[in-house]
Amino acid sequence: MKINRVGGIIAAASKKAAFPLVQIGSIPIVKRLVISFQQAGIFPIVVVTGADEDEVKYQLSNYGVIFIRDENCECSELFESVKIGLRYLRDKCKRIVFTPVNVPMFTAKTLRLLLASEAEIVTPSYQGAAGHPIVLSDSVIPEILEFQGEGGLRMALASMPKKREFVSVDDPGIRISVRNSEQLEERLAEHNRALLHPMIQVGLRKEAIFFNTRIKLLLYLIYDMNSVRSACTAMALSYGKAWDMLNTLETEFGFLFVERRHGGSKGGRTTLTQEGLQFLRAWMQYEDELFQFGQLRFSELFGDLLS
Repeated sequence: MKINRVGGIIAAASKKAAFPLVQIGSIPIVKRLVISFQQAGIFPIVVVTGADEDEVKYQLSNYGVIFIRDENCECSELFESVKIGLRYLRDKCKRIVFTPVNVPMFTAKTLRLLLASEAEIVTPSYQGAAGHPIVLSDSVIPEILEFQGEGGLRMALASMPKKREFVSVDDPGIRISVRNSEQLEERLAEHNRALLHPMIQVGLRKEAIFFNTRIKLLLYLIYDMNSVRSACTAMALSYGKAWDMLNTLETEFGFLFVERRHGGSKGGRTTLTQEGLQFLRAWMQYEDELFQFGQLRFSELFGDLLS
């Protein structure tokens, strides 16, 4: 199913070229990117891992992201990580935002400006030079996945000029690489100001909280993968903890969220029940509507004060 309007890909796999744990301010760049994505309402966020994989998962385990390992991370190029992320998000989102992990300093305001364009491929431009992130419509994903020429993603996008729009933005962060420590430091204070945003974390509770963003992701991954164990791997969650969360959820609601099918020649499967899927769809809509209202109202009330 189309789980949300906009999904995201952060390519952090290459052991030769990706540096996800470089710290800027008090947090590593991969976490800085996830926060910016979340500020723009992007879900699901896929982090293609390889370089420093265990530590990246540790840093992001409570941030509600999906981890997919690039098995060829020792030698793979950026374009291969892009394809891994696109294959996973294909048919799940209407649009996909992509960035390499090494360009961490663009803002959520820039993301929202890019998403306002209706072009099938949207690339930001600062003072005439293109940068990241790039927004892709699901309609162009097949052509990107099939591209076999030289030049990787850059040439794949260049081969579709009529579908592409360059959007001018007042954000030098789209061009700042993690390799340029001087520019990173110069940009840090302004980027930290841009990270200021309302934290709208919606959950459900009775005597204690029993439904939150992490359980939402678990349900989504079970729906997608038909396996609790695979879902746990994708979100860096222990198998035992996942079942504790699911059992508590079903006890509190009074109906089954997952259907367990044991044995058979292909092994067991765990899927969402009709009620579980109905709840997940409704919750996603509810959460998105609250997010959109919250962002608008925050801007109305605090925009002049914080600008």
